[in-house]
Amino acid sequence: MISIRQRREIRATEVSEDFPAQEEDVKLENKLPSGCTSRRLWKILSLTIGGTIALCIGLLTSVYLATLHENDLWFSNIKEVEREISFRTECGLYYSYYKQMLQAPTVVQGFHGLIYDNKTESMKTINLLQRMNIYQEVFLSILYRVLPIQKYLEPVYFYIYTLFGLQAIYVTALYITSWLLSGTWLSGLLAAFWYVTNRIDTTRVEFTIPLRENWALPFFAIQIAAITYFLRPNLQPLSERLTLLAIFISTFLFSLTWQFNQFMMLMQALVLFTLDSLDMLPAVKATWLYGIQITSLLLVCILQFFNSMILGSLLISFNLSVFIARKLQKNLKTGSFLNRLGKLLLHLFMVLCLTLFLNNIIKKILNLKSDEHIFKFLKAKFGLGATRDFDANLYLCEEAFGLLPFNTFGRLSDTLLFYAYVFVLSITVTVAFVVAFHNLSDSTNQQSVGKTEKGTVNLKPETAYNLIHTILFGFLALSTMRMKYLWTSHMCVFASFGLCSPEIWELLLKSVHLYNPKRICIMRYSVPILILLYLCYKFWPGMMDELSELREFYDPDTVELMNWINSNTPRKAVFAGSMQLLAGVKLCTGRTLTNHPHYEDSSLRERTRAVYQIYAKRAPEEVHALLRSFGTDYVILEDSICYERRHRRGCRLRDLLDIANGHNASLGTLVTATGAGQGRGERGALGPQCHIKQSSSAFSSFV
Repeated sequence: MISIRQRREIRATEVSEDFPAQEEDVKLENKLPSGCTSRRLWKILSLTIGGTIALCIGLLTSVYLATLHENDLWFSNIKEVEREISFRTECGLYYSYYKQMLQAPTVVQGFHGLIYDNKTESMKTINLLQRMNIYQEVFLSILYRVLPIQKYLEPVYFYIYTLFGLQAIYVTALYITSWLLSGTWLSGLLAAFWYVTNRIDTTRVEFTIPLRENWALPFFAIQIAAITYFLRPNLQPLSERLTLLAIFISTFLFSLTWQFNQFMMLMQALVLFTLDSLDMLPAVKATWLYGIQITSLLLVCILQFFNSMILGSLLISFNLSVFIARKLQKNLKTGSFLNRLGKLLLHLFMVLCLTLFLNNIIKKILNLKSDEHIFKFLKAKFGLGATRDFDANLYLCEEAFGLLPFNTFGRLSDTLLFYAYVFVLSITVTVAFVVAFHNLSDSTNQQSVGKTEKGTVNLKPETAYNLIHTILFGFLALSTMRMKYLWTSHMCVFASFGLCSPEIWELLLKSVHLYNPKRICIMRYSVPILILLYLCYKFWPGMMDELSELREFYDPDTVELMNWINSNTPRKAVFAGSMQLLAGVKLCTGRTLTNHPHYEDSSLRERTRAVYQIYAKRAPEEVHALLRSFGTDYVILEDSICYERRHRRGCRLRDLLDIANGHNASLGTLVTATGAGQGRGERGALGPQCHIKQSSSAFSSFV
């Protein structure tokens, strides 16, 4: 562009044709500094404005979610026991270890109590740091002890404010990812607005604060942003090294804070494998990312005292298989289209077989059964055979592990997110198919990744990565509703990027023969601004109403139960009951449990199934013997299970137990207990108390 302008200026001044070329170069060089300086100043200004908006909108989102939590529970005014009860199910279990560390006389004694814990599972001493991902609670408890804030901030507020602060980081990372993909911070602003207006489907932090995903997903978002930047071509060596460091740190923290990290990163490894195989990604960069995944997991494995579930993960087996298959197939990316396609299919088959082989070998060596319930669940979920397995059916009957409800798309459409996402996805998928076919057809294989000849369709590596990422995580969300939070947040990023991307609008305008650089500029800025105005107009009043709506936590039955346990039972008493309620017992009373909600251990699953026989069609003597084998002193029976209405017939807990025990579930559900000691037809040794107690939980001393 500059050289053309120079020639026009020379012609306008009618300089002779034999004017020395060196003088033209001198004039050109004299003009470059001012243009470069203005561009540099504009870039600095844009980065400053965009960065400031990113930080502000992240903080505002954090404050918004924290305010909703306060308004919903009146958290600042309720009693301490009510605050703790509000951490439902496994959330209460995780928070109890933060409380335990703070109550320990010293940090060393607190560590010792976690490593040699005999209260979480009765009659057993377990290493909690090995079994669970609770290093974040340990770190926060130490930080609370060290910082001079005890006089100004209660421990529970330090905990929840940290998690709401992580939400600010989460939103900022989504903002930056969209900005990196599109080249404009307006895209990041739209992504953040979509995240907030679709809050029901993008986060649940305000009512499940200590949940592991609320710790992990902000680090996952940082990792995706760093990978997006890392995949850019022609990075400076220093920038590349710093980005790799950011990827490693975020991957490590993500792996450390969530027990399901290996399954999420397996999806990510599949993304890298797909792009590498289709020549859309530099093989060297894919290798770096594979290595970071393995290194992070192994480091977490060491910190978790060589947790066998990590060593036996599919991710490690898959990444090792990719490295081995690469060595065996060195000429994978050469030859004609059919030749390369055949090699690619063979490569895929080899990696799959090696993965299964290595994983089975590792699990046999380690005698690993911790994750078998997940594969049983997946087998039953996708109709690969009916099962009587209690654990698999327990997952199948939970709504969170079912298919994504159709009304989700209605909510996403109200904010225009779903329409924008489908629009961008359809264009980028079409481009990806064209680029993949072109790469496989290129027999010379001389074209570098991310660069194409003039006039051909191009797909940047970072765009291709986020495309396959959103597709795979979309399939995961559609099949399992609980995983939608991984997909919907990335939907915001991907849709906003597409609407602000000059490449997307260029392809669209060229296809309808309306291409013009000015039109591209108009479309990529006007469409996002119009959507932002629409979101403000439609959802701002509702958000203000939501912030002004005040409610209060109210669960008197559970509060009464916890107070009774604290006042009337020995400190060393052992309690049996449902996983969900026992987590609250552990947090509020510190009593010993028979079982708990952290379901990632085979022996615990067997123990839970045995404890739940109190609701099954079993003889009282059998149930009594089972409970006494775990040292049980007290049993908590819940009306919500005895008179279960939440699940359909066949999915109630007593139905699942009948199926697992080999009884006829349809007949079993019709049998009720009418008195103690009526033999094998009676439902549960303590069944009658479900009928005489009217509160949410029936309580019984079990001696």
